[in-house]
Amino acid sequence: MKKYIIYLFICAFAVKANAQDGFQRTARGTQYKLLTHNTGERVKLNDIVTFNAVQKTDKDSILFSSYQKGAPMQAKIQAEGDLMDIFPLLTAQDSVLVRIPTDSIFKNNEQQRPAFLPKGSNMFFTLKVVRVQSLDEAIAERKALVDKYGAEEAANTDKYIAAHKLLLKTTVSGLKYRITKPSVKRKPLAGDTVLVNYTGRTLDGKVFDSSVEAEAKKGGLDQPGRHYEPIKFAINADMVIPGWDEAFLLLNEGSKAQLIIPSKLAYGEKGYDSIQPFTTLLFDVELVKIIPIKHALPKHTAKKPVAKKTSAAAKKS
Repeated sequence: MKKYIIYLFICAFAVKANAQDGFQRTARGTQYKLLTHNTGERVKLNDIVTFNAVQKTDKDSILFSSYQKGAPMQAKIQAEGDLMDIFPLLTAQDSVLVRIPTDSIFKNNEQQRPAFLPKGSNMFFTLKVVRVQSLDEAIAERKALVDKYGAEEAANTDKYIAAHKLLLKTTVSGLKYRITKPSVKRKPLAGDTVLVNYTGRTLDGKVFDSSVEAEAKKGGLDQPGRHYEPIKFAINADMVIPGWDEAFLLLNEGSKAQLIIPSKLAYGEKGYDSIQPFTTLLFDVELVKIIPIKHALPKHTAKKPVAKKTSAAAKKS
């Protein structure tokens, strides 16, 4: 259902229909009615537009609402993008109603038509422009926010380390770690598969994931249907967060470690599930087993022959 709604939203501005009942048409035939028309500079090519959108059937049933989602949408206006059909008519705080005949959407694709959008029906999009920025303005604002939240994240991490009196090693990327149980067995190489037990926490001590049942229960983590066993993944195969790919190349089979992974090596400025943006993650990990692949032998550099020393006696003879 979600995929279907997104599909309709993307396609909606490209279809053509006959305008009527107070609706006007763009050059490409998209039907629209301006609900408000404020003065000010209109949206231009490459502008970044922040807007809210509500998608409804002609029976007034809501299919999508950015208001319900809790955050407005954002788009860069491009010359060949469908949004260019509507947004150049608008300025900040303008609203517009767009009507889309569903017969145009499902032309030659009737098998995808849902029952709640019968033949002859329409779909309606109400768009409200919240903000219009130039590309440079949007980039500068985003950088300022990233810098601000990044500084706050670093300060919170330093505070945590100081409070717990941790002695850690730090890699060039910013990964922090300490070995809590050393091992003399081999280390994995990129491409090897590893089996790993882990418990993940945020700086406030909240457990968000664990492969160890006792740790999950201790942390109050509810994972119905979870099979508690080491997880299996190939290193540097884009299967885990970058901080893990880097960390497990540093560990020996059988070793345990504590990892402190900054958000830039985890879920970054977007976050993931219950993990908020710009969140440093803590992991207690155990490298249970390595399943190596066949690696190419390293190429040895040919050594230059060493000249033999000539004795003084030999020189005289």
